[in-house]
Amino acid sequence: MSISFRPAWEPNEVESIAVRRARRISPDAPFLIGVCGGSGSGKTLLVSSVAEALGEDRVLVVHQDSYYRDLSHLTFEERAQMNFDHPSAFDNELLYEQLQSLLAGKVIRQPIYDYTQHTRKPEFKEVGPRPIIFLDGILILDDPKLRELMDIRVFMESEGDVRLIRRIRRDMKERARSLENILEQYENQVRPMHEQFVDPSRRWADIIIPHGGKNEIAVDMVVTKVKAMVGM
Repeated sequence: MSISFRPAWEPNEVESIAVRRARRISPDAPFLIGVCGGSGSGKTLLVSSVAEALGEDRVLVVHQDSYYRDLSHLTFEERAQMNFDHPSAFDNELLYEQLQSLLAGKVIRQPIYDYTQHTRKPEFKEVGPRPIIFLDGILILDDPKLRELMDIRVFMESEGDVRLIRRIRRDMKERARSLENILEQYENQVRPMHEQFVDPSRRWADIIIPHGGKNEIAVDMVVTKVKAMVGM
């Protein structure tokens, strides 16, 4: 299994990250790693594997999916027709604001999203900063303000059929979707949005990882890099 690197990482990658941090935030702020890629590309598996290796008590994971816009003002039928893979589906303004708070050492009240109803739940989840923060999502590299907060930007690369199979399994099990609904959404929304927004955002990545989250070489490499940067 191979891993693609941006030329800027050779040979002075540590310096380039340090320069990036110095430009935007205090050097002792939490270390933020963005993990982007299409739905079902293996983002969650990569993040969980790296978090386990680093020590889960030191790692906070923030999911862009938690920041879908609240659609409670619409009927359920209208909500179901929304394009949840378009950048406008996400409340990136709130996500950016809360990431800034976490990087400043503050506790946030993170929204909780109900994927079956396409609405935010009335309760919140109090989340505090940790030394290492992972942000994962399909469109986090598409947003320039979110990109600017990241110390390392990772793009997960996976074949379309593999991503579709994983999405079917997840949505049927966790989001109570029918197979027909999942396939219709994939054809009309997921695939076109991936081609228009998600895949082109790879150009902003520092690291491009093929074969999804089961790429053990990639996991080891990310763990080694983060440990070096945070002094573990």
